[in-house]
Amino acid sequence: MSPAWSRRTFLAAAGGAALTAGSLLPSSAASATAADPYTALRATWRTLILGEGFSPTAEPFKSRLADLGSQAGTWHDSMTPATGSLWPDAVFADPDPDTDAESYAFSAKIVDSYTRLSTMAQAYSQQGTGLTGNTALRDAVVTGLDHLHAQVYNDRQTRYGNWYSWQIGAPQALLDTCVLMYDALGAARIDAYCAAVDHFVPDSAVGSYTGTSTGANRVDLCRVLALRGVVGASSAKLALARDALSPVFPYVTSGDGLHSDGSFIQHTTVPYTGSYGSVMLGGLGMLFALLKGTQWEVTDPRRQIVFDAVEGAWAPFLYNGLVMDSVAGRAISRGLTSTAPDAVQQNDHLRGHPILASIVLLGQGASATENARWRALVKGWARRDYYSPPLENPTLGLTALSRLASVLDDSSVTALPEPTGHRLFTDMARATHRRPGWAASLSMADRRITYYETGNGENLRGWHTGSGMLYWWGDTYANGQYSDAFWPTVDPYRLPGITASRKALADAAGGDWGASLPDVNWVGGVTDGQRASVGQYLKGLSSTLLAKKSWFFLDDTVVALGAGITGTDGAAVETTVDNRNLGPTGGSAFTVDGATKPLAYPWSATLTGASWAHLAGHGGYVFPGGATVKALRESRTGSWRDINTGGATTSVSRKYLTLWFDHGRDPRQASYAYQLLPGADAARTAARAADTTWLRVLANTDDQQGVSVPSLGLTAVNFWFGGTVGTLVADNPCSVMVTEHSDGTATVCVSDPMRMRTNLTITWNRAVAAVVSKPSTVSSATTGASLRLVFGDLSGTRGTTQTVKVRLA
Repeated sequence: MSPAWSRRTFLAAAGGAALTAGSLLPSSAASATAADPYTALRATWRTLILGEGFSPTAEPFKSRLADLGSQAGTWHDSMTPATGSLWPDAVFADPDPDTDAESYAFSAKIVDSYTRLSTMAQAYSQQGTGLTGNTALRDAVVTGLDHLHAQVYNDRQTRYGNWYSWQIGAPQALLDTCVLMYDALGAARIDAYCAAVDHFVPDSAVGSYTGTSTGANRVDLCRVLALRGVVGASSAKLALARDALSPVFPYVTSGDGLHSDGSFIQHTTVPYTGSYGSVMLGGLGMLFALLKGTQWEVTDPRRQIVFDAVEGAWAPFLYNGLVMDSVAGRAISRGLTSTAPDAVQQNDHLRGHPILASIVLLGQGASATENARWRALVKGWARRDYYSPPLENPTLGLTALSRLASVLDDSSVTALPEPTGHRLFTDMARATHRRPGWAASLSMADRRITYYETGNGENLRGWHTGSGMLYWWGDTYANGQYSDAFWPTVDPYRLPGITASRKALADAAGGDWGASLPDVNWVGGVTDGQRASVGQYLKGLSSTLLAKKSWFFLDDTVVALGAGITGTDGAAVETTVDNRNLGPTGGSAFTVDGATKPLAYPWSATLTGASWAHLAGHGGYVFPGGATVKALRESRTGSWRDINTGGATTSVSRKYLTLWFDHGRDPRQASYAYQLLPGADAARTAARAADTTWLRVLANTDDQQGVSVPSLGLTAVNFWFGGTVGTLVADNPCSVMVTEHSDGTATVCVSDPMRMRTNLTITWNRAVAAVVSKPSTVSSATTGASLRLVFGDLSGTRGTTQTVKVRLA
């Protein structure tokens, strides 16, 4: 499996400030001709990794170039070739070569060493670095390449540690450096370095679409092969790289890759749109651009699937410039890795910006219509990122900065607003809900999707992120909710939205690489594209906890129901309504039923018979019929090292306001109900609580959970077992949502979240005149005093929504 640092290494190489620059092209590029396609390809790649179209004297580029030169100078001055190392702090010689964690660390230093040389090469090639064209720097890069080749990366070496270091991390940095320093290397060196790459990345590395050669990893391997072809003037390698991309394009039905519902999975069981998916998107954009207009151009018509995925897979998880942590896997634990004063804490915004830049690049190979729309989307996302403006992102390289600046400065591009609507990603147990003014994301787990991923000492306490964690953001508020040291300071047993046992879990409980999967099938729901009914049959990680959880995503609220909550671990079980990160100061006022609570830290209370609560600057919470809820203001301290063995040890503190239902020790059939109202003020929250007819909870049991909202004409039920709820009857487990429209029509949405139904009958006890449209899965539709829909085999529909439109009588 690809380790944590491998993603960081790639992002540093593809987007880091130390590895991007505007080009100072060698004289050979000016004479590139069709008769010498490799010279032209080298020139293209230089532009792709160095950037173009920006002024080296304008900010933010001027400062970044100076930083690049400063960093390159540091590497130059500290480079000390010795046996087993090129820098004293980057020893790669492994005294006991193996594939254990220690060997992983040694192999990582090979990548670090090549990355530093690439930094130096870019400072040499780039304008405005203070080291542009510096012959001493050039000679040092060549010396370093020779040393690494002689010592470790050659065709006689047996690899150790992490496969990624040898097949992707090191050769990518090496080949980038070869392109930049091509005129200084000579044929003998080029041949030797290419032989080393051939040794570690033979053609067989892409011989089958399996194991570590799928999804983002496959794209990375193709990048290595393509650049090997460019540097070594090999048409065969370029053709192989192009052809080996083709298995990445088609939709997959399980495991790694893009799924037809927009899911992106890596490591077989992990939703990874925002991490590995980002790498794949960026890598494809670069390779499409490199090969465009050449004899090796990617012409596979299935590449349109990737273009379609920009809005089908990535856009739903982008909000005001951030990419949602629900699809970032282990990356959520990669916050701060250094105690240096200028160290940068990674977060959802800094992970989102490279995706925006990749979309801009990918657009250059898409249709004019797609390109124009994507630029408008990117402009909107970038402009709205008030929390962390992209052009101020210290980890974003000049290449990406120049792409984003070109969009922001383009007066012909009108920024598009955030898309609205609901997306249910059944293949990766995720959902996103986007409304004017706010957005939410839901993370679940099932037989196909892991509770969470840990590995290489990362994400050690992400245990409950798949237990119904509900993330949410406002359009102009709380965009740093999960960005500002949330993960090392939040109580991992009280993540917002989850139901969890307080049973103590060991770090990395459940096993590495997403190995632990809950033995459940009923996870999913239905959506009409705007609203949704979603459910999760929850089994706790390494505990006896059982629960049925439902969320009804509506226009201004998320209604959450829980039932059948049972546990026998001798531990308390809780459902966290919310756990808001209030930053270092935590001054947000908290009001319950009109009474303002103390701002003191710590403060706690049991709120008996609470009807509503409100947190200033965030939103409101309504408890239908009143509830006993616990509240806590606390300051929590932790370090990134607590959740990631590669993290910084520096202590960080943040203040939180937490609301939760305490179901007690070893509960039996406990339940809960609440409404979340993002962005609502206290008055609107109180009004919703006072309007006891707005929401009707039709059922909240271990058998069914359902609601009705008469003003919306909506009835939605998650049938854990068949039965009758309100006007809906189901003879088997399913999810149903009915909406009556003002024009006398209605929409009936049905799904089989378990993917097991070979037949299903739904009855809606409402007079229906006619069926306007229905999917092929409906074998019979009877109208009259009621609507009776008989579905055939739904097991192959992958839990997707089956929509029937009717005309009411």
